[in-house]
Amino acid sequence: MINLPALSSQAVQNKKAFLRLDLDVPRSEHGFIDTTRIDAGFPTLEFLLVNGAEVIIGSHLGRPNGFDENLSLEGIGLALSARLESSPQFKEIELNSFKAFKLSEKVTLLENLRFNKEEEANDAEFSKKLASLADIYVNEAFAVSHRNHASIAGVPKLLPHFAGFRLQKEVEELSKVLENPARPLVVVIGGAKIETKLPLVNKMLESADKVLVGGEIAIEILSLEQPNPKIIVADLNTEKTDITENSVQIFGEEIKNARTVVWNGPMGEISKEVNKSLLSEEGTEKIASLISQSSAHTIVGGGDTVGFLNKHGLLHKFSFVSTGGGAMLAFLSGENLPGIEALMG
Repeated sequence: MINLPALSSQAVQNKKAFLRLDLDVPRSEHGFIDTTRIDAGFPTLEFLLVNGAEVIIGSHLGRPNGFDENLSLEGIGLALSARLESSPQFKEIELNSFKAFKLSEKVTLLENLRFNKEEEANDAEFSKKLASLADIYVNEAFAVSHRNHASIAGVPKLLPHFAGFRLQKEVEELSKVLENPARPLVVVIGGAKIETKLPLVNKMLESADKVLVGGEIAIEILSLEQPNPKIIVADLNTEKTDITENSVQIFGEEIKNARTVVWNGPMGEISKEVNKSLLSEEGTEKIASLISQSSAHTIVGGGDTVGFLNKHGLLHKFSFVSTGGGAMLAFLSGENLPGIEALMG
C-alpha cells in the first residue's frame, strides 16, 4: 500500500498553500459540460481555508502552444469565485510576475500554467518560481499526476508536501484493484487511445479474471496473432462505430458474475454535447446500465466515460468515480506516477 503524506490542520494553519487542482474540464458555448474534477477538489480547498491557509491554485486547461485566450482559466476562475462562500471579489492581478485572478480574500488562481513552456518541461527554475509563492504544496490533481511537469513533480520537491483528500482516495481505491480485489475482477476497456490502453490490457491480464474490450482498441486487439483466452473482444458494427448487441449480451454475462468491475473508455463514438446523443452511443449506454445495476464494486474513470455517465444520470450509481483517465490507466498498468513519487520523497 502506498502511504502518502496526509493533510492535517496543524500542517496548514496560517500557511500559504500551493494547491495543484485539475480544472481541465470540458466546456461548450453554454458553459461547463462536466464539473466532476472541479467538484472533487473542493473539499481540500475548503479544508485549507477553514484552517486559515491562504491558497494559490495552479492548474491548466487544454494543450496550448503558448498563450491562447480560448484556453484561459478566467472563465473557470469566475465560476470558482462564485462558489466560494466568503468574500468573492474576482479581479485580474499579477502575483510575483505571474498573471493571476483573485477569487476571494484568501484564494488566488494562477493563469493556465501550460501557457509557460517551462511547465511541461519540468524546468527547475520555473519550479522554484512557483514554489516561492507558497509555504506548503498540496496535490489534488490525480488526473495529471502521470505527467512529469513542474507543478506536479518539480514544486513538491521544494516544499513540505501533502496529498489532497481526493488524491488519497484515488490511490487507495486503485491500489485495492492491484493488490486484493474482490473476485471475479472484470476490466472493461474501450475508447480510441491505443497507445495508452493497450499496455493496460496486457497488464490487466496478469490480475483480472476477464478483460472485455470494445471501441477502436478492439480492432487492434483482434489483429494480435494469439489473443489471450482471458480477453473477450467485442464485435463491431459494419461502420465500426459501436459494438454489436450480441457483444453487449456476452459482456453482460461477465459483468453480472463479477464482484469488481473497472471501466475506462466508451464502446463506440459518443457526443460530448450535453443535449445530444448518437446512434453509436447505444452500446455504451447498455454497458453503463449493466455495470450500474451490478452488485459488484464498480470503478469508472476517463473523461469521456465519466462525462457520458453524467449526461445520462448514471454516475452516482458507481461505487467510485476516478478523476483520472490516463493517470488511472498508468496506475493500473503498474507505472510509477511522477506526481505520486514526488509526494513520497
